[in-house]
Amino acid sequence: MRKSSVGILSLGCPRNLVDSERMLGALKARGHTVADMHKAAIGIVNTCAFVHDAKTESIDAILDLIQLKKEGKLKKIIVCGCLAQRYGDTLRRELPEVDAFVGAQSLEASVERFALTPAHYAYLKISEGCVSKCSFCVIPRIKGPYTSLSERAVLAQSRMFDSQSVAELNIIGQDVTAYGVDLPGKPGLARLLARVIKTAPHIRWFRLLYLYPSRITDELLAVIRDEPRFCKYIDVPIQHSASRILKLMNRGSTRDSLRRLIDRIRTALPGAALRTSVIVGFPSETDREFEGLLAFIKEARFERLGAFIYSAEESTPAAGLPGQIPQTVQRERFNRLMALQQQISGECNERLLGTEMEVLIEERDQAGGYLARSQFDAPEVDGLVYVRTRKKFIPGDFAKVRICDTLEYDLVGETL
Repeated sequence: MRKSSVGILSLGCPRNLVDSERMLGALKARGHTVADMHKAAIGIVNTCAFVHDAKTESIDAILDLIQLKKEGKLKKIIVCGCLAQRYGDTLRRELPEVDAFVGAQSLEASVERFALTPAHYAYLKISEGCVSKCSFCVIPRIKGPYTSLSERAVLAQSRMFDSQSVAELNIIGQDVTAYGVDLPGKPGLARLLARVIKTAPHIRWFRLLYLYPSRITDELLAVIRDEPRFCKYIDVPIQHSASRILKLMNRGSTRDSLRRLIDRIRTALPGAALRTSVIVGFPSETDREFEGLLAFIKEARFERLGAFIYSAEESTPAAGLPGQIPQTVQRERFNRLMALQQQISGECNERLLGTEMEVLIEERDQAGGYLARSQFDAPEVDGLVYVRTRKKFIPGDFAKVRICDTLEYDLVGETL
C-alpha cells in the first residue's frame, strides 16, 4: 500500500480502541500519516459486533464511508474488527465498495501505538478473548481462546506509559481476573499488579476493568486495598440476580454467592465504588425474577450501574431458549431499572456532600471551570466532577476539591 493519509473510526469498547491505536501505530511506522476522516485517503472502521445495536452502528459507519468514497473523498475503505471477523464472507458479497476486510488481531505488544485517548490517560490490554462461556455472549466465537499478554510485555508497556507522564492507566480485558491461566506457572492478576506498580512509579491512578465475580480473590482485593494508587473502584458485572437466570446464562453464580461477594468487597474496601452491568429481558425472565433483580439492586446499592436489553445473537445457546421476551416488555423493564439506579446514584452522591477528594482534570468547561473525574469514575462511562475554581489547570493535573453540590450522576466541587 502506497504511503497515504489514514483516518479511523473506532467503535465499541476500550479493547477495540487499543486495537485501533495499534493499527494506526503500525501504519505510521510504515510511513503513513494519520488524519481526520474527511481529509484522509484511506478510511478504516474498527467495528463491534457484541449486540444488535453495535452491529447496526458498525454497518451505518461503513455505509457512511462508502458514501464518502462515492463522493471521491476516500480512495480506499478497510473494515476490521469483530464484525469483519464474524460476518466477513457476507459483508464481502453485500459491500463490494469495501476494499479489504480484516478480522480479529493477535495480542501483540511490540507495536508502537498511536494514542486516540487524551494524553493523560491510557488503556493497557492484558488479555484477549474470554475463558467463560456465557450463553448470551459471542465474544469467545469472535476472539477465540483466552490469551494473556506475557508479564514481560505488560511491564514493558507499563514502563512506556510511565515515561509518557500518563496520569491514569486503565488495565483492561474481557476478564482481567483470568489473567495468566494460559501462561506457564499461572502467575495470576494479583502478582502481575504488584509488579506493575513497581515498574510505573509515576502513574498516579491505576484502574481495573473488568472483574469476573467468581474470580475475585482476597489476594486481589488486598492489593487494591493496600496500594494507594489503585482506584478504589470495582467493576464486577453480575448480569442478573435470579439464580435460575444466572444458571441459564452459565455465569457460575447464584443470588447468594453474589450477595456474599458484595459483602466481601464492601468489607475489604470500605468507601469503594462498585460498578456492575445487568441484562434485562433475558429469555424466560419472569415478572417476579425482574422484581427480584430490582430488589437486589436496592439492597446492593451499586454506585455505578449499566444495563443492556437482551439481544438474541445467532450461534449462542441463549438465542435458542424458549420464552423470548417481547421488545416492549424488555424496554419497560429497562426503563424501570434505570429509573431506580438514577435514584440510588443520586442518593450515593448526596452522601459525598461536604467531603474532600482528589480529582483528575479532563478539560475546561464553557462556564470557565473544569470537567474532572474522581477515582470512582472510569473514563467515558461514568459521571463527572464539575470543578469551580479561579486556579489554572491543564488536562492531567490533579486537584483537591470539596463537594458543594450533587446531581444524579455528577458532582460539583470547589478547589480547596
